[in-house]
Amino acid sequence: MKSPVSLCTGVTYDRSSIQKWLDNGNNTCPATMQVLHSQDFIPNHTLTRLIRTWSDSIQDHSSPTPVSAPPLLSHRQIQNLIKNIEKRDENCVSCLRNLYDFAQDSSENRKFLVNIDGFLDVLVGVLSNNGDVVDDSDLEIRILEETIIILDLVLKEDNDYSELIRSMVRNQDLLSSIALVLRKGNLESKIKSASLLEILAFQEPESKLLIGEKDGILFELLRLITTEGSDSSSSSTAIETGLSCLISLSMSRRIRLRIIRNRGSVQKLGTLLMNSESRVAVIEKVLKLLEMISAVTEGRTAICDDPFIVKSIFQKMFKVSNAATDHAVVILWSVCYLYRDSKAQESVMKSINGPSKILLLMQSNCSASIRQMCGDLLKIFRVSSKSCLSSYDTKTTHIMPF
Repeated sequence: MKSPVSLCTGVTYDRSSIQKWLDNGNNTCPATMQVLHSQDFIPNHTLTRLIRTWSDSIQDHSSPTPVSAPPLLSHRQIQNLIKNIEKRDENCVSCLRNLYDFAQDSSENRKFLVNIDGFLDVLVGVLSNNGDVVDDSDLEIRILEETIIILDLVLKEDNDYSELIRSMVRNQDLLSSIALVLRKGNLESKIKSASLLEILAFQEPESKLLIGEKDGILFELLRLITTEGSDSSSSSTAIETGLSCLISLSMSRRIRLRIIRNRGSVQKLGTLLMNSESRVAVIEKVLKLLEMISAVTEGRTAICDDPFIVKSIFQKMFKVSNAATDHAVVILWSVCYLYRDSKAQESVMKSINGPSKILLLMQSNCSASIRQMCGDLLKIFRVSSKSCLSSYDTKTTHIMPF
């Protein structure tokens, strides 16, 4: 099992397996053959923790990875490739691609490259020498694309690049180059650009502001999460990478507000949430970003203004993963309890067995904070229900003939 969930019968199954059983038209519990009065899943948090503990213990005793082959390029050959990169001509693209293929081959090759004096400086220099008015010729775009792809690869290594990353973030010309590739590059380079920005944003709070407030970057990232194409795998990767970068940048409240104020941003997240073909990882990241957005008043307003988002959040609460469940509860708590939005409350109340499902979740092995939020939500729905009944009784009294 990877994601254990329980049915209303109390029997636990792996989420993907039981979902497949139900999707095939079955309406019974496979173990007991009881008819299901509800097809909702309750995450089994206790079993999840046990599985994780077992999995970690297995990995600790796994066999070591084989030693990678030695570098296929000599130190002199790599130096010649680096010198050719600085010329920024047609040959520059093939030199960058050769270096990327070499770096991709193994971790040892990547360490070999970064230890060559001037290698990283040359790559950063390629992205920095465009200025604010960037040359957007096809050749220049291709050079920038290949440079970003290599930088994203080598900076993911566990080395300490904090000083280099700090200087890159403060380099406005470099950020302009990344924004240009996000706007005009191919899909692979757009994905790598978003990934590189996430690496740069991880360093410190100021990094998130410098990146998020750079003209065009948030707009292009929001475009990236709406990627469509014939290659569904690449499209999903683009969406997931764009969401990850937006989540990282949204650690800053100022950036959260900029995302919310970007026209249609919350609706784009809602569309991803309602898309039945969205991957689990995508749904989790959408809910995580909506959770962060719901932490500010403007974000709660934007969520509540869309009549379908709250309903979709509630529907996803039991059908994706434990992480998605937690994110969904926090969002509903923010808009229904903290913000006291009547439209959001009504949307949950109108859902089939809405309060009952929250009660079931509250009684599961969820965390103390999630249990508290579920309790707060139930109080709100109880008050709302009494208010509706009171209003109905008053209206009925007025129309009574005697």
